[in-house]
Amino acid sequence: MRRICAAILKILGWKLNGEIPPLDKFVICLAPHTSNIDFIIGKLFYSSLGLKVSFLIKREWLRPPFGTFMRRRGAIGIDRDRRSNMTVTLAELFRQKTHLHLAITPEGTRQRNPEWKRGFYHIAKNAGVPILVVGMDYKKKEIVILDLFHPTDNEEEDIRTIKSKYIGVTALHPKKFSLGDGF
Repeated sequence: MRRICAAILKILGWKLNGEIPPLDKFVICLAPHTSNIDFIIGKLFYSSLGLKVSFLIKREWLRPPFGTFMRRRGAIGIDRDRRSNMTVTLAELFRQKTHLHLAITPEGTRQRNPEWKRGFYHIAKNAGVPILVVGMDYKKKEIVILDLFHPTDNEEEDIRTIKSKYIGVTALHPKKFSLGDGF
């Protein structure tokens, strides 16, 4: 499977710029997210490296007949209708697992959203794991490793620093991507 994914990416003209750190646990902040194609490219990359990445998905996608297939690919279901603290649940999952790379798109939608959701940050902070800041640059056809960020006690400054890493990264649909005011 690894070779097949690598071949598909090569045919499509995509490459990796940077290296995935050899750590057992981290949250991946993946942006921009303006298309469902982002998921496919991201999964192809991780698979081409022989690594497993987990991702959040609506719980409805985990019902038969696709549920088993999606879970084997790393899907973690979330129930958007039920009020629960997913950041606490996912931080606990990090403590239980010996290996977990969890990819989260901070925009929380494929539409323009300058006010990023901060779940990725709170999960990493609560679990005591770093954030791998990764960009999908469609102009350069690169997955770019932008930083390995360790959350501090200054959330506002941390989020601003993380967002600043994405300056110059081009989304598939650039008008749908926003870093917010000041960028």
